[in-house]
Amino acid sequence: MTATDQPVRCCVLWFPEWPVTAWALAEGGYADEPVAVVEANLVVSCSAAAHAEGVHSGQRRREAQACCPALRVAPADIDRDYRMFAPLVDLLEQVSPGVQVIRPGLVALRMRGPARYYGGEQPAAAVLLAAMTQAGMAGVRAGIADGMFTAEQAAYDSEPIRIVPPGAAAAFLSSLSVNRLGDAELAELLPRLGVHRLGDFAALDAGLIRDRFGERGARLHALARGRDPSAVRPRTPPVDLARQIDFSPPLELIDQIAFAVRATAEEFIAGLNDRQLVCTELRVGLSSEEGEHSERVWLHPAAFDSAAVVDRVRWQAQAAAGSQLGSGVVRVRLEPAAVDAVSHHAPGLFGTGPDERVHHVVSRVQAMLGADGVVTAVIGGGRRLVERQVLVSWGDRAMPPSPSDRPWPGHLPAPLPATVFDDPRVVAVVDAGGAGVGVDERGVLSAPPAVLVDAGRRRPIIAWAGPWTMDERGWDPVRHRRAHRFQVVDDSQTAWLLLCDDEGQWQAEGRYD
Repeated sequence: MTATDQPVRCCVLWFPEWPVTAWALAEGGYADEPVAVVEANLVVSCSAAAHAEGVHSGQRRREAQACCPALRVAPADIDRDYRMFAPLVDLLEQVSPGVQVIRPGLVALRMRGPARYYGGEQPAAAVLLAAMTQAGMAGVRAGIADGMFTAEQAAYDSEPIRIVPPGAAAAFLSSLSVNRLGDAELAELLPRLGVHRLGDFAALDAGLIRDRFGERGARLHALARGRDPSAVRPRTPPVDLARQIDFSPPLELIDQIAFAVRATAEEFIAGLNDRQLVCTELRVGLSSEEGEHSERVWLHPAAFDSAAVVDRVRWQAQAAAGSQLGSGVVRVRLEPAAVDAVSHHAPGLFGTGPDERVHHVVSRVQAMLGADGVVTAVIGGGRRLVERQVLVSWGDRAMPPSPSDRPWPGHLPAPLPATVFDDPRVVAVVDAGGAGVGVDERGVLSAPPAVLVDAGRRRPIIAWAGPWTMDERGWDPVRHRRAHRFQVVDDSQTAWLLLCDDEGQWQAEGRYD
């Protein structure tokens, strides 16, 4: 290996169990209580308190809860991990520029510059850890070695700062398990071949490794030998588009908060305009005097302006008062969750006409009535027509609780009735002799339907079809529902959609106008 091929001295900082820490920062929880972050029913991170009870990464959720009945389970959220980690990366770059984020909770940087500036590798690493300690991140560990891979393994050591001397990477790695390579196939195969340590793997012939495992195996073999060809690639710091305002003393009244945040909202929109951007999804964060936190992402049918931002802050403060926030607000943070080029939202040559006027009027009404004062209808999933009518607030993402793209066996296919009754109308269906028509357990009619009685009016039936049985939640005796659908046409050529339950009670679900 020539001098130019020598791995660069790197420093890797490791934040142990970062997903748990990120959850605590985002949700206002405590990382010192038994907490486990779970993804795909497996534990991906756990707090020290949970680990002391026998919980560990890779464990099934049910097994973890059996080990620790008081375990608090939080879902994994990679966006949350990155979002909570970004301020710490910004702080590290103030101490030493050129930071590469390997993943949330793990960063790398070249060590040559910081070591010269702070008088050595040990003092430089101590300054980095001190900056993190001041930010409230205790327990961060640093590893310094030739190459990123060796430095990362050194950071996993129990010491706060572990320095592997130049040229000693292979000796340091030799005693580590082959699991450290992060390759599931090799981690399973090599121990069966009697290769348990990285030193054993490094001693194998490089040509044979390449022939057996290809370029991937050759790269991992080089890592085991302490020859890491990868270099630190510093990130390009993103432009800070977020704005924040702090209140002292805390503000208790909703109108006070809305008035105080107005100038910050205008500055927020101006910062986006300077970069030819508009905000289509806005994240609003409210923090209270007692450390409580409320966060929500708001959507807009077009793009936010300063007035719309102030409205969202007001609505969120109203919704959070007394539930999420029990004390005065001390901080409001505005952050664009999604942006778009301003050119995509510029009016056309002849304007947007009616759409623009409708949007203006609806937004004004919503500003007066609140977030839920103006709603739009979307089609959801379900078997009954009433269940498929879902109302969402104007501007919110249409996410029905029951998606319409599910199979829904027994649902009514198109075309659907033009009129759907919010409360199904009670009707009666009788046969030619005037007796009520019913359906037995096997779905057989007691007699052909002859007359539909609606609000006392008798409507002769000239055509009918059915029944189509809907049998829902048969496993649940409390919520079990069974009904039979019919389509009938009366003598005025009006078509009806009817439901008949097992007791012979009839309802009109809709009408084909």
